Amino acid sequence: MTVRNEVLEDHSLMVRDGRILDILPTAIAAERYAGAPVLQRASHLLLPGMINAHADASSLFGAPQGISSPEIARDCVLGAIAQMLKSGITCFADRGYFPQATARAAKEQGMRTLVGMPVTDRPTAWAPDAALSLTHSLNLRDEYRDDALVSTVFAPHAINALSDETFSRLITLADELDAGIMLDLHQSLADIAECEAAHGARPIERLWKLGLMTPALNAIHMVQVTPRDIALAQRTGISISVCPQSDLKLGHGHAPAAAMADAGMRLGLGSAGAASLSRDLWGDMKLTALLSHSGGTQTPALSPWDVLRMATEGGAAVLGLESGIGTLQVGKWADLCCLDSSGPGAQSPLDPLSQLVFNGGRDMVSDVWVAGRQLVSGGEFTRLDWTEVSARSRALTSRMI
Repeated sequence: MTVRNEVLEDHSLMVRDGRILDILPTAIAAERYAGAPVLQRASHLLLPGMINAHADASSLFGAPQGISSPEIARDCVLGAIAQMLKSGITCFADRGYFPQATARAAKEQGMRTLVGMPVTDRPTAWAPDAALSLTHSLNLRDEYRDDALVSTVFAPHAINALSDETFSRLITLADELDAGIMLDLHQSLADIAECEAAHGARPIERLWKLGLMTPALNAIHMVQVTPRDIALAQRTGISISVCPQSDLKLGHGHAPAAAMADAGMRLGLGSAGAASLSRDLWGDMKLTALLSHSGGTQTPALSPWDVLRMATEGGAAVLGLESGIGTLQVGKWADLCCLDSSGPGAQSPLDPLSQLVFNGGRDMVSDVWVAGRQLVSGGEFTRLDWTEVSARSRALTSRMI
């Protein structure tokens, strides 16, 4: 994912200490690294692990407020991790009212995660008020400051849930710590109307006045936007995580990803947490590619490579993790996804990327590595105990029903 549409054939990728050591033709690799253990996948496609930029992994049927304990949050996260690993995702961003449970569950399974630390003026399971939510967030950030797998970011749950004073304090802390912020923005017309009634401005304009529109902001959804909104977002350098399947299912519409890409913005893909939707990105990739054909043109505004980039390098960029993951480059973490391209749905020697985006799915995923550790081998988990996770998920669902 470093050169547009480039597919390297008959190549090998070498891994040492969890990082990519070399990428070179297999014949040369056999000579240069003679004696090294070899895993052969002759009819497969290797790519960077996919990145779910907004997974809502700790939510219950799309409702984070339905989580009442760290134990339930952990069960939800483990179930989501199982879904994501089997679909080729190696990193996910999550936010919920029990961020410690998300961090510990992910680290326990060897999964990479960006944990959102909730900030709100309203009482939650995380904290009774904004001051304590920020204090707890700072403690969590310190706990995982140097962790190889777990990163943290401030995560206000909604723009209309925070006062100007809390936003000002949050901005100060984020600047001091060089920390990111992720926030739902312009997801629905109702959110915009509420902000206009309370503050006399559209949400994006309110954030600009407060000084929050900076490259540190990852705006999630961005569905109900005008050309003026896109211009402001582009000018201020924010990144955007679009969630097409979830937003369409909830009746909000879909973000104009093609227009945002044309403006040169950093874009990632998220599954979000709408009920009954999977947390993989295959459907979101296909939908994003198809929606770019809208307007009566056969030439898409987003090519398959562009869409695959959103699920890999783009996701890393919006989460602020692009220095370590998102592309296959020497020195980066060996977060890898291996796909079996020998099946009947993947036969396209002329355009493998188009086949991947329009016909790919979790059934193609054979192997997954995070930081060089193989978490899925031949389609089977190597570390996660699916029997236990499945039993706990069924018990949780039964209790909810």
